[in-house]
Amino acid sequence: MPDGGEILATRVAFLELKDERRLIQEGYELLDEKRVLLATEIMRQLRHYSALQAELTRLGGQALAALEGAVSMHGFDKLTVEPKLDMAPAQVVVHEQAFLGLRLVEASLDDRGPPAGPEARPTTPEARACAAAYRAMIARHVELAACVASLRRLIREYVRTERRARALENVVLPEIDESLRFIEEQLDAVDQEEAVRVRNAARA
Repeated sequence: MPDGGEILATRVAFLELKDERRLIQEGYELLDEKRVLLATEIMRQLRHYSALQAELTRLGGQALAALEGAVSMHGFDKLTVEPKLDMAPAQVVVHEQAFLGLRLVEASLDDRGPPAGPEARPTTPEARACAAAYRAMIARHVELAACVASLRRLIREYVRTERRARALENVVLPEIDESLRFIEEQLDAVDQEEAVRVRNAARA
């Protein structure tokens, strides 16, 4: 007999337990399907993450080359007092998308504000190229941050779903199956005893 308490070996209990098992099996199948969908989206987001990382590596090389060019033109000390690229009009635009009850996010840097006056811009092509190169890196970092946030939410939900699915698959359903086998054995024994009594009564 399974652990966890006394089981009533009746046909009603058997049918009720079978209904319970069917419902739990349906729940497990839904969790399993959710687990697959989460894993698929995680892989998609990981590919996006890898692409952004590769793009950032490329932009980093360009930014370093632009910085070297600006330093060659101005010298490091003079470059540090050049007018900065005005990022005040820039805004982080966040778009949320529902996915299996989660909020996945995408983000971009929008700086389509009015152009800054000449006094608020770097003075030479080299300095402007340097500022633009680092601005491009900032934009990719915004996208990468949103991707990481979505990945963390997906992975956290996957772990929860995996834990629940495994609990049903490896604990709850086997326990119910064992209880069903126990009840069925008891009912078979009762039927055999009843058949023996009927035969004995017929001979009497």
